Amino acid sequence: MKDTLLAGATGLIGRELMRQLLAEPAAGTLHLLVRRPLEAPAGSRCHIVDFAALPALPRAGAAYCALGTTIALAGSQAAFRAVDHDAVLAFARAAQAAGVKRFAVVSALGADPTSGTFYNRVKGEMEAALRALGFETLVIVRPSLLVGDRAALGQPVRLAERLALAVSTPLGPLIPKALRPIKAATVARGMLETMKSRPGGLHIVESGELQQWG
Repeated sequence: MKDTLLAGATGLIGRELMRQLLAEPAAGTLHLLVRRPLEAPAGSRCHIVDFAALPALPRAGAAYCALGTTIALAGSQAAFRAVDHDAVLAFARAAQAAGVKRFAVVSALGADPTSGTFYNRVKGEMEAALRALGFETLVIVRPSLLVGDRAALGQPVRLAERLALAVSTPLGPLIPKALRPIKAATVARGMLETMKSRPGGLHIVESGELQQWG
């Protein structure tokens, strides 16, 4: 089972994961699970799916999940949770049923199921639910503020990101690594390298550690 599953290839990190996985011969055929049409590059197959009612997925050995939104884009806390928790868990369960033993997911800095902040709490609850599934290898990356060209993906530029980057960019080296903005390509590379170099067990990679792959 050399093939690989990827959910969320239309996003910032998902796009980079797709590009980097296609350059990895060991990834086999890359199956892209997306909510809207995407032209599948050579070496991949595109599957348009409803994450609330996933079909049986192609057999695979590894899966990467880059699903995510914001409360502002989703429109409500319930709609946000439906993507960042429910859809992630649905994909993980379907991937497990398809034979996946190694799973990697994008979470967020500050994820904590006991957090008083709704966003961080949902991310923490998602992580806890994934851990309970019992994958042989589970990689969780927790990036800080993402840097990437959302406009090129047809996504709205997030005002909070733009303001934070405007403030943090000139301060660069003065900001602790754990809190610095991080490129989507760096997060994707960190996910791939952790999956390759740390087989077996749970691996939580914080944003500061991810910076080494920048």
